[in-house]
Amino acid sequence: MNARQSGDTQEQAALKAGISVRSGRRIDNNERQEPGERQWRTRSDPFIEVWESELVPLLKREPELTGITLWEYLDDNYPGRFPESCLRTLQRRIKRWRACEGPVKPVIFRQSVPPGLQGLSDFTHPDSPISIAGKPFKHLLYQFRLAFSGWRYVHIVRGGESYSALADGLQSALMALGGSPKEHRTDSLSAAYINDSQKQQLTQRYHSLCEHYSMRPTVNNLGVSHENGAIEAPHASLKRRISQALKLRGHSDFTSIEAYRRFLDSVAERLNKRCQHRLAEERTHLTTLPKHKTIGYTQLTARVTSSSTISVKRGLYSVPSRLIGEQLRIHLYHDRLVCFLGQRKVLTLSRVYPLDPEGRARNIDYRHVIHSLAAKPQAFRFSQLRDDILPTLQYAELWALAEQQFNPKQACKWMVGVLRIAYDHDCEAQLAKELLQQARSTGALPELNTLQKRYLPNQKPPEIPVRQHQIKDYDSLLGGNWVKREAANG
Repeated sequence: MNARQSGDTQEQAALKAGISVRSGRRIDNNERQEPGERQWRTRSDPFIEVWESELVPLLKREPELTGITLWEYLDDNYPGRFPESCLRTLQRRIKRWRACEGPVKPVIFRQSVPPGLQGLSDFTHPDSPISIAGKPFKHLLYQFRLAFSGWRYVHIVRGGESYSALADGLQSALMALGGSPKEHRTDSLSAAYINDSQKQQLTQRYHSLCEHYSMRPTVNNLGVSHENGAIEAPHASLKRRISQALKLRGHSDFTSIEAYRRFLDSVAERLNKRCQHRLAEERTHLTTLPKHKTIGYTQLTARVTSSSTISVKRGLYSVPSRLIGEQLRIHLYHDRLVCFLGQRKVLTLSRVYPLDPEGRARNIDYRHVIHSLAAKPQAFRFSQLRDDILPTLQYAELWALAEQQFNPKQACKWMVGVLRIAYDHDCEAQLAKELLQQARSTGALPELNTLQKRYLPNQKPPEIPVRQHQIKDYDSLLGGNWVKREAANG
């Protein structure tokens, strides 16, 4: 065509292009012949005998069968007839069959949610292992996200996907957001409960929670996770960001749960920087929050035993001994127990969960029982709570050294005395460190008297004047004359 536009004849242009004059004439007349579908094979079909008779019926019955599975089926039934070199041919044939004759596939319909309409909640397991003060920290992450702007909030959850975890996380998210959407969407919450009556109780409480914040509760179809795509996909991006931040940080150990919570807040804040413009638009469509939060806990009662403990949800907790015999009213959250005596709040305990689903967990604080234990230190040796009373691994090491150095009676007295000093002088960590250093340097623990002299300096007792009574005064007391004298004086 370039030669023809330059003025060459049809024959000259065809010669320069290396084509025949006839092809040049067709090009000039815009007569193009489209290539037809090839109806012949370049080599024989190795599966001609089994494709329609055996493989297609198998694929129609189970469309998810893979090429390697069907090739192994043929190799078992027709040994040596279908070598491994035929595998790739079979895989291409199956792929083409699925595209042309296979079952229909689900279609994903992209959503465009109006601002302020929908917020979504979901729980996820963190991919990166986290430790608190060197101990593995088992937890879930709750994430709330607005469908329009993509603003998100992340919350640490202890235990499982319970109602208290959902209520605590959702209310914290709404308080941080400053408003509530018109609709709240979750997956099924039945995993947090066991029987139908509890599931019905959950429904009532969940509806009350949404009603308090003027939200309409909705649930996606069971097992159809892509209906919650606006929260499922952000789980992956959140966990990638957490993983990257931990790698940049250099380690995944935190001094406390609060430090870990601040770390997650910083990760979520960086993610939210991208949606500030859309968030500003969406905030104008949010519903104003009520003045107070609604109930986000389960209310229980427990009586304090003579061992100064209470039992709550497969967990054993120590409480101050002055509460023995009292019945406490407990607000049970996913991460804590708030205990009331009547209407008065008396203490807050961290909630513990058993590692074994059939086991029990313990949260024993030696400060609650140390005064009673100091009065009878020999009870420490065979106490069922002995290992739980020791506050740290350092104190467990001290107890092992005390058993080696002292006889059983002295070892109990020494260990209880050390715990009493740690409590009275608020030097738990420092005292354990000093004692272990001394034991490693000298090969022996200091005597209890030495420790008491160091931490409990001798004080001179106050001088009390003593006056010896006369014998006749006792005669008057025993004779009852003092009653008459008192009456006379009166």
